[in-house]
Amino acid sequence: MAPTEQTSQGAIREPIRLVPYQAEWPIAFAAEQRRLLALFPQDLRALEHIGSTAIPGMPAKPIVDLLAGVDSMAVADELFEQVLVHGYTTSRAFNAMLPDRRWFMRSVNGHRTHHLHIVVLGGPTWHKHLLFRDRLRSNAALAQSYARLKSELAARFEHDREAYTDAKSEFVASVLSVA
Repeated sequence: MAPTEQTSQGAIREPIRLVPYQAEWPIAFAAEQRRLLALFPQDLRALEHIGSTAIPGMPAKPIVDLLAGVDSMAVADELFEQVLVHGYTTSRAFNAMLPDRRWFMRSVNGHRTHHLHIVVLGGPTWHKHLLFRDRLRSNAALAQSYARLKSELAARFEHDREAYTDAKSEFVASVLSVA
């Protein structure tokens, strides 16, 4: 198994640990945004902070999610090796199952710090991620409901990341379906 695959497999088995919101998360996003835009100025059309670390007050796994917009999935595939060279790892098998995005993770001192999701700028996946983030940012009651759900699910599925993610899907769908 290649080192990248080993790192990805280890990440899958990490227990789910939520921590209180950290004011440093937007700063970590901005630093990585600048770094990636400098590395790939022609290819990355936009970079957004998504996921729970992008919602003020939201408990989260301490991993900053970045949503990178590109012109096509062909561009995402062309970037694949270059992203790996610049500090990210991933599972090729996992990415082969993702028709609408490419996923990478970055670690520092053995701890995951960032997830990079490369998607088509303006496409359905791009819009879904931003809509979910923006609805939680603008509705405190909705954000509190999500925070409670995440805490309950993290306790229930501490050692099963897939089940944790799947169990959140109904809530996510309900937020996205609001007119």
